[in-house]
Amino acid sequence: MNRKEIPIFFACDDKFVKFTIVSLYSIKKNASRNYNYKIYVLHMGITEGMMNRLYELADENFEIIFRDVGEYLVSIAEKFPLRDYYSKTTYYRLFIADMYQQYDKVIYIDSDTIVQGDISELYNTDIGDCYVGACHEQVMVQTPEFGEYVERVIGVNRNCYFNAGLLLINCDEFRVHLVLEKFIHYLNTYTFVVTQDEDYLNLICKDRVFWLDQRWNTEIYRNIPYPLSEAKMIHYVMVNKPWHYTDCRGFDIFWKYVKQTSVHKKIKAILDTYTDEKREKDAESAKKLVKLAVDEAERADNFVNRENAKRDQGRVAILKKIEQYEREGRFGEDVEDDPPTKPLLPDDINYLRRDPVSAAKTKLAFTAARRFVNELIADKKLIVKEIKGIENFSSLQTGAIVTCNHFNAYDSFAIQMAYEASNQKKRKFYRVIREGNYTSFPGFYGFLMRNCNTLPLSSNHKTLKKFMEAVDTLLKEGHFILVYPEQSMWWNYRKPKPLKNGAFMFAARNNVPVLPCFITMKDTDIVDTDGFFVQEYTIHVSKPIRPDKNLTYAKNVAYMMNENYRIWKEIYEREYGLPLTYTTEKQ
Repeated sequence: MNRKEIPIFFACDDKFVKFTIVSLYSIKKNASRNYNYKIYVLHMGITEGMMNRLYELADENFEIIFRDVGEYLVSIAEKFPLRDYYSKTTYYRLFIADMYQQYDKVIYIDSDTIVQGDISELYNTDIGDCYVGACHEQVMVQTPEFGEYVERVIGVNRNCYFNAGLLLINCDEFRVHLVLEKFIHYLNTYTFVVTQDEDYLNLICKDRVFWLDQRWNTEIYRNIPYPLSEAKMIHYVMVNKPWHYTDCRGFDIFWKYVKQTSVHKKIKAILDTYTDEKREKDAESAKKLVKLAVDEAERADNFVNRENAKRDQGRVAILKKIEQYEREGRFGEDVEDDPPTKPLLPDDINYLRRDPVSAAKTKLAFTAARRFVNELIADKKLIVKEIKGIENFSSLQTGAIVTCNHFNAYDSFAIQMAYEASNQKKRKFYRVIREGNYTSFPGFYGFLMRNCNTLPLSSNHKTLKKFMEAVDTLLKEGHFILVYPEQSMWWNYRKPKPLKNGAFMFAARNNVPVLPCFITMKDTDIVDTDGFFVQEYTIHVSKPIRPDKNLTYAKNVAYMMNENYRIWKEIYEREYGLPLTYTTEKQ
């Protein structure tokens, strides 16, 4: 019978292999028999006696293979400078993709675990092009000191830090994106001392994590929001070991499996001889780890501070200003200086631009803009990975207000690409811009600002009246108008900001739908000239929000604005795998 093969990796030494036996036994008891499982145990010195105990779990579905990694470490030492702590078993998970080229995907699992779910369900999860499938690290989420540490030292949001004790590893992506080489580079550049290899993995895999159901890595740590009976895997993290503490949560579950293994007496002996003195040392080591995290976060030369020192200091200052403005709730204010604003007077502009000279300039401007965008794409300064929901754009039969989050001077080009992909050739695409961008922007960009179907706002009342008339005309003719309802542009800011109501006033006034677009970002491997990673965009085009004929104008404005924000929030939380919260100190 040809059954699909599922490769599962453990890494341990002779002292810890007894717990590998218990974990594997739990896997075997709950796994589907419709698959073959190849169990690899990576080690550097397990005795024959303990190997034989693990071999006892082999059967027609489960093959067990031991691999001493010593020879492999010697082979990579010829290419990379190595440190002594490569011999730590926790680092072995980083070598799997390179050691086992035949696999495109594998499971890695720590030995201090009990698996209650069907492991084949985990393996069959499609994680796309993410480097790993993993679960949120609850130690970082639930302990402020550790949360501060990962944000200030590693540069990863505490809600986006994963626990590496259970990983669905995308070996293909590890190899293509040189994860092992990156690890060795960082290992020889900076020493993380709090969670060590887990820190390196989170640094490298930032933005490339597929968030698994948290039940696949239920850590025995503080708050667990569901019964342990629902946990697909129980992970006895840090000092919370049921072979040391009888009051450890999940104690009974762990021992239910231990009693059915050949290492029952060995593990029972550990529990029986674990002294109060050792338990006091556990408590002391836990306190020291917290202090270490605090000290690392406060170090002037920690990893994030070192990296920022290499980057464009103007950009670093902008990011700090964004943090400040978020704390202060100044969401509608720009963090970068715009060109001086020269008032736009009524006679200075023809919004509809339908005279022959204006039409010729527009055609020339779009040709230049297309060439410019193509160069950005070729140089990998503008990377649009995917447009999701393009059918929502294509199906529009009327004019519409298109909304988008504003985080980069090039984001309107991305939405232009979405418009072009929608194949709405009979309807034109316009964008609302600021007054100063139209009147005061110099050179090539100024030419584009004035001629690429732009609709500048104005501080002049009469000009603004012309603007509103043009908006009404274009929407009634069935065209699309891009508006940034956040008002401000914050460089590479990923969260949706609170919205202003202008875009929704235009839509309600003209009885046209709002098409909410939201762009999410991921770091690429490409470092830009400012020292920051170029972002890869995914454009999310949601279903149109249509005015409700049963609501008044004012209520329609509020309804569409709130619904737009709700949609953006939903996309943000789903795509980034974390709740939308702000640091605003005063609402």
